[in-house]
Amino acid sequence: MLTFPNAKINLGLNIIEKRPDGYHNLETVFYPVPIEDALEINLSDDKTAKYRLYQSGLKIDGDIENNLVVKAYKLLDADFNLPAIDIHLFKHIPFGAGLGGGSSDAAFMLLLLNNTFKLNLTTQQLEDYAARLGADCAFFIQNKPTYAEGIGNIFSSIDLSLKDYRIVLVKPDIFVSTRDAFAKIKPYRPQHSLKEIIKLPVEEWKQYMVNDFEASVFSKFPAIGDIKQQLYQCGALYASMSGSGSSVFGLFRPDANIPEETDFGKGAFVYQGLLR
Repeated sequence: MLTFPNAKINLGLNIIEKRPDGYHNLETVFYPVPIEDALEINLSDDKTAKYRLYQSGLKIDGDIENNLVVKAYKLLDADFNLPAIDIHLFKHIPFGAGLGGGSSDAAFMLLLLNNTFKLNLTTQQLEDYAARLGADCAFFIQNKPTYAEGIGNIFSSIDLSLKDYRIVLVKPDIFVSTRDAFAKIKPYRPQHSLKEIIKLPVEEWKQYMVNDFEASVFSKFPAIGDIKQQLYQCGALYASMSGSGSSVFGLFRPDANIPEETDFGKGAFVYQGLLR
């Protein structure tokens, strides 16, 4: 069976407070974006291994055991003794971009296993499994606009549709570490919650909606901040970095288009499309 895990963007990201465990409480809005990987599973004829992972597309570094699709399989296998499978993963969603590509792959793997092997897990059970794989993994189980609190793992439904808005997303060839992203963070509780801001017209978001990581990231990597300004110069109604970076997106009217001569830097990944 074949499925297509999609990316997400963060609409706003406020770091509210530091927790006793060293993590930070935040608020953000997750919104699905149609930049997709491809994930397929088939029953395996190999009797010596529970799974085989075949990777293509963007190169994935590191041990296969640490791949989130493998972790998702092993998580359910421990409880359901799943059949041996071959896993085919084509990576298109850029890494280190604040787009949740790995988390999406993991969540879609849980959904795929549940459907393929008729495990009859409920949405809540799938979200519980997903949460064990990563703070934002559970978002991709329902995969709809969501207000997130805590460490990005406490969800509330919201009424928000950006259907047919055009998104232009740029991932420069720059890696932003967690340390870099938190360098200038000073937790605070904003005057206006994102739940209130997203009710405003998109044209007004620029005045109120912020990503707290931008101060740290833009000061260390000015080229990322420059991309945000380029998107505004090209007519974006709202532009922001997603998550802790390094991708930046702009929301445009449906008929808008970025001029072909726009230069976002050597090696930049650029996506244009309509939101759903």
